[in-house]
Amino acid sequence: MKEEKKKIYASLVFPFLFVVLLWVIKLGEILTQIDLGFIGVYPLKASGLIGIITSPLIHADLKHLFANSVPLFVLGACLFYFYKEISIKTFLLIYLITGLSVWVGGRPAYHIGASGIVYGLASFLFFSGIIRKDLRLMAITMFVAFLYGSMIWGVFPDFYPEKNISFESHFWGLVIGAVLAFYYRKLGPQKKKYEWEYEEEEDNEFYNSSGTTDDNNSVRINYTNPKKEEPD
Repeated sequence: MKEEKKKIYASLVFPFLFVVLLWVIKLGEILTQIDLGFIGVYPLKASGLIGIITSPLIHADLKHLFANSVPLFVLGACLFYFYKEISIKTFLLIYLITGLSVWVGGRPAYHIGASGIVYGLASFLFFSGIIRKDLRLMAITMFVAFLYGSMIWGVFPDFYPEKNISFESHFWGLVIGAVLAFYYRKLGPQKKKYEWEYEEEEDNEFYNSSGTTDDNNSVRINYTNPKKEEPD
């Protein structure tokens, strides 16, 4: 139990600190009355490249920040708990490649907010559970689908009446999360094998070593009869 608690607490540290950083930056904006929106991603402009690093840290208002904070913390904790070995790499790649993709293919406007990361995390967790076919990880897949399945509509420009939403960030986050789930499919947790599966493999090894297989993949046993002794 102690080890499990340590693992849970460790998985909360990075997401918590990242969300705290977002709030510190926003409160700094409010106190200084400085709008940092100008350091968001601006597509195809050299000055907009800095936004690949800074845009997820900047939010339009407290409502925007709060909307991203909860899923960032929840999905980030799931990532760091279940995919500890690849969690940092996955998070950073989602962060950077989403920003770069928006810079290449976004509308001519400043794109800010961490929603691209949220979509990337949700996509990675969803598809990783399916690809790995592990019951524990598929439970996380269902959890993500239940809580954040409605986010899929956020990639369609005409679904929301607000035109200042970065649909490009949502779309690229979703795509990149899915690509990384496939790319890292052999790293991190794998499908758990149960005792009966090992027993089945051992049985197959026994039959393969004591018999031969015909063209129909059926096993034929070769028996060796003891030689009868002739009477004197």
